[in-house]
Amino acid sequence: VKELPQYLLHGWRYIGFGPDGKLYLAMGAACNVCHHEDELNGTIVRMNPDGSDMEIYARGVRNSVGFDWDPATGELWFTDNGRDLLGNDLPSDELNHAPVAGLDFGFPTCHSGSIPDPELGSDENYTCNEKVPPAWMLGPHVAPLGMRFYNGSMLPEEYQGSIIIAEHGSWNRDAPIGYRVAAISLQNNTAVGQQILAEGWLDSSANDTVWGRPVDVLPIEDGSLLVSDDLNGVIYRISYAQD
Repeated sequence: VKELPQYLLHGWRYIGFGPDGKLYLAMGAACNVCHHEDELNGTIVRMNPDGSDMEIYARGVRNSVGFDWDPATGELWFTDNGRDLLGNDLPSDELNHAPVAGLDFGFPTCHSGSIPDPELGSDENYTCNEKVPPAWMLGPHVAPLGMRFYNGSMLPEEYQGSIIIAEHGSWNRDAPIGYRVAAISLQNNTAVGQQILAEGWLDSSANDTVWGRPVDVLPIEDGSLLVSDDLNGVIYRISYAQD
């Protein structure tokens, strides 16, 4: 069993068991943007439940704090937080799709699929067209965290089968963004649209006052949706009933 690295930055581990019975872990990059000597830096790894046979499943993943498998295909989708300090509008945070092992999603040399890093992306050995582009760009600094596929029947039809994502919200953007729950719709295994399922934790009418920060989402058996908020230390339940 290989010991996992201990990072101070992005060192929190998001884990989950895949349909293959393997345990998956997101290994956030130990920096804002850097080439790191540790091959596990900025990856998603998988292993047997006892920790044996660990392998890198996906590379170029700066900091994923949420992933789930499509119940229809068994394929992995995950959120990824883009680098900081490129301004208010770059790069976009991402929803990514990893149907097979071995894909490279670009970090640290490429962001949002096509933006070379100004510090690390000029090397001719690194071209963005060799990296896997985002399945959907969520917006700059929205800080997507937990995500789940929704297959319940309570929410309106446009949300059924979609990916529900908790956006924790920006910390260093002049005009705050995020602080909401988004829903990404899929068709033919492809992300095709975005709706906002829940918002209001950012109050633009009160000088952008923030009173809540969504962290994770969980559909439950009755079809309603749980949303955790680490600013208030609470869990909300979102339900829906037709008039």
